[in-house]
Amino acid sequence: MAFGGLDKQSNGAPMAEINMTPLIDVMLVLLVIFIITAPLFTHAIRLDLPKVASQPARETPQTITLSIDDAGKLFWNETPVTFDQMRARFSDAGKGAQKPELHLRASSATRYDVIAQVMGAAQQAGLARIGFVTQPAAAAKP
Repeated sequence: MAFGGLDKQSNGAPMAEINMTPLIDVMLVLLVIFIITAPLFTHAIRLDLPKVASQPARETPQTITLSIDDAGKLFWNETPVTFDQMRARFSDAGKGAQKPELHLRASSATRYDVIAQVMGAAQQAGLARIGFVTQPAAAAKP
């Protein structure tokens, strides 16, 4: 190692050599780190997902469309109903052998508690299949 020793023959000039040992140590440590972490970057799960276009949901005879406007008024298949009438219709629909699917259309300004009450009434009547109807992105733009 060249550390400028206690030579009496040196002329007192600064040492012009670079000590490479610490630089090589750092390089080897970095190399080991990259060797260990490189396999972690390539680990991925390869999935071939289906590519399909979304189509609007078809309304079948076993579908109930319940709409809620901004004020919280309820509409059963476009017919205005009260909350008690809705509960009675839910219980009638829930008694059948084949339970219908509930399509819930709610305005964006509808209060959440109204939607939660409707969903709770549907589940109490035995209607477990509840879907939220939204507008496609192209139709939502004015």
